[in-house]
Amino acid sequence: MEKVKVIDAIMGAGKTTKAFEIIEKADAGEKFIYITPFLAEIERIKTTITSRAFAEPTNRVAGGRKMDSLKRLIENGEDIAATHSLFEMADDELIEMIQTSGYTLILDEVMDVIDKATVSPADMRILLEKKFIAIENNAVKWVAPAAEYEYGRFDDVKLLAQAGNLYYHRNTYLVWAFPPQVFEAFNEVYVLTYLFRAQIQRYYFDLYKIPYEVLSIKDGEIIPHDVRADNRAELRALIDLYEGEHNRHGERSNFSFSKGWMGRRSDDEMQAIQRSIYTYVRRIADAKSGEVLWTTLKDFETDLKGRGYSKGFLPVNMRATNEYAERSVLIYAYSRFMNPIEKSFFQDNGVKVDEELLAVSEMLQWIWRSRIRNAQPIKLYLPAERMRRLLTAWANYEI
Repeated sequence: MEKVKVIDAIMGAGKTTKAFEIIEKADAGEKFIYITPFLAEIERIKTTITSRAFAEPTNRVAGGRKMDSLKRLIENGEDIAATHSLFEMADDELIEMIQTSGYTLILDEVMDVIDKATVSPADMRILLEKKFIAIENNAVKWVAPAAEYEYGRFDDVKLLAQAGNLYYHRNTYLVWAFPPQVFEAFNEVYVLTYLFRAQIQRYYFDLYKIPYEVLSIKDGEIIPHDVRADNRAELRALIDLYEGEHNRHGERSNFSFSKGWMGRRSDDEMQAIQRSIYTYVRRIADAKSGEVLWTTLKDFETDLKGRGYSKGFLPVNMRATNEYAERSVLIYAYSRFMNPIEKSFFQDNGVKVDEELLAVSEMLQWIWRSRIRNAQPIKLYLPAERMRRLLTAWANYEI
């Protein structure tokens, strides 16, 4: 495999258009797997690319499993479009099939490549006591002789450990990592994203020493990475950022609107935040319901929703959808920090993380679901002082 080519460009810069062009211009003998977050994007690929017939895995096969369908399409040498959620289920058989089939991967947006594994502490103690597993440099190794354990309740642990994708973190958590062999199995890999150095997948590439080069797009062409190609000042000028008394919630706290901070708010405090959002929408922005897009963590949606904007809720982690491109009034009531397990996992393995850039990256992805993607102005309410500061730092190329 060559180095992974990371096309790192601001939303709307033409990453997807360039990916389609790469496919259209490729030799007939080249084969592609295009992985995207949403089913709607699969339809776009199938209708936009005219030189090839992209196939989509289906559950209308023997056994009813999309993974079986995906494997059959690879076996037949088809060009394939599938979702992140299916691709994240990759197993050893799929990896071997990709390796022998000569595919190019185009990954639209980064994936969830790290997760907390669902194995109880009690089961971990049993496995260690029975010496079915061993811990080497935080990695879980399956060492049980076949005569002592053939199959049973620990099959999931066995398969993940044998694949080298399981870590015992700080004697507490089992952490699952997407099998890095998947990326190594392709002839070429393209990743389409923005602010890659802040992404969990970048930390994952560094952890597994997967080589990559970061590139940009300018005037429709791939160029060496150039952060100034973002035109951040022009984009910031499209954002009318609210500055006023309704930013008082959580002042002087760097953690205001984080998950932990919000979980500690009293009912009265949450109602005060909700009233500020309502006032911003109805009196300050003077917005109609269909103009509003708002978010917070799902756990607090019920606490903060209100008349005139509740139906405009969009999850904080939403990216790569064009369904809200007419929305002009935005409320982002959240401040993103890394999951402590993820953060300490990477740091313990010598990988430096940047929580500030990750926070602004994910916020920008959310903001760009609105009409700003079409170079139209928006109004934005960011009640978290930290997120206002990070937006300014981003616009000034300070992060």
